[in-house]
Amino acid sequence: MSFELVNKVMVMKLDIVATVAIAVLLLMFGAWIRRVFPVIARFCIPSAVIGGFTFSILAWMLKEANMLTFKMDTTLQMPFMIAFFTTVGLGGSFGLIKKGGRSLVVYLVGCWTLAIMQNVVGAGTAMLTGIHPVLGVMAGAVSLEGGMGAASAFGPTAEQLGVQGAFVVAVASATYGLISGGLVGGPLAKWLIERYNLPIETSQENFDELDEVTAAAEKNTGITSDSVMSMLAVILVAMVLGAMGSAKIKEITGFVLPGYVGAMFVAVIIRNFNDVKPMFRMNEKAIDLIADVSLGIFLTMAMMSLKIWEISNLAGPLLIILAVQTIFMFIFCIYFLFPLLGRNYDAAIMCAGMIGHGLGATPNAIANMGAVTERYGVVSRKALLIVPLCGAVLIDMVAIPNIVWFINYFAK
Repeated sequence: MSFELVNKVMVMKLDIVATVAIAVLLLMFGAWIRRVFPVIARFCIPSAVIGGFTFSILAWMLKEANMLTFKMDTTLQMPFMIAFFTTVGLGGSFGLIKKGGRSLVVYLVGCWTLAIMQNVVGAGTAMLTGIHPVLGVMAGAVSLEGGMGAASAFGPTAEQLGVQGAFVVAVASATYGLISGGLVGGPLAKWLIERYNLPIETSQENFDELDEVTAAAEKNTGITSDSVMSMLAVILVAMVLGAMGSAKIKEITGFVLPGYVGAMFVAVIIRNFNDVKPMFRMNEKAIDLIADVSLGIFLTMAMMSLKIWEISNLAGPLLIILAVQTIFMFIFCIYFLFPLLGRNYDAAIMCAGMIGHGLGATPNAIANMGAVTERYGVVSRKALLIVPLCGAVLIDMVAIPNIVWFINYFAK
């Protein structure tokens, strides 16, 4: 960590260790705030969002006052994210996926529908407000369902087609999505649960056999240094193989996969091969521990490095588009997704997840669902299976071709 004066403004440079240290402290701060102020916990706002968003607001205020700016080394943000999604892949037993049943199909169709409608809403609102419709697409599925990764990828593409400002709009909209997706998902689920007086219980349909297998596998096992190191080794190997596979796919086809997809798919293969021919003992508790740490640090780093001033400087039309997108998201979840999923506790949890990755990113979805289940004390295993699988992987089957079509159609 060091300081230097740039244009008469002090710049605090945080190296890789200092950045992670601050992220961990902010995560702990968020957890402390949830304990001290129960009203925040009741609204199901994740600790990572509380801590990270608090820092980003402070950074914004200091920047505006020309007192201090931060330059952070977020090199480890991506590895933590990939590690988290690798743990999701290790939970992707084909036998478990089959348990998703009708709910998985409904949720996946909902994801595809949302990806298309966000572009329809974005482009339509953009035309009504007098700006280029492609900028509406940038503030649609590109930045909301797609997140910061898609925004960074498609923004320059749109600018090459002659749409000026597309990259800034996409990144700023993704920033808005990360904030709003982490703030409103939990409260929506809480409102649904209380509005319909839902029983706090999760469907155990088709999970009994899985419970028996899991119980047998984890009998007399707990979290030890050996079990954590064993699972960490599996995760790291999957991350390396995933990176190699993604690089090979890019070399052969030219198609660039998101950083976490390769590792997630490799983890799924490892998990299912191990189910058929055991090579090592799966320790779900150790995997959950690594997942919690990885998700907490990654999401906190993502939130603390947000450039809120990019949102504060947005033109009026873009703010209108994002407001309309948020309202549409609520309507979509309350009147479409929630009823089709069964109007129960699992459905409410999945709506929190949909808000998380529908506006922000899949880690927001996981954090939202975790905050709600922590509030009510009942974990929805169905939601924790379906949401990451659909929101992180399967949605791209429709979302990416849909984005490409909208950009090319309106950029003519």
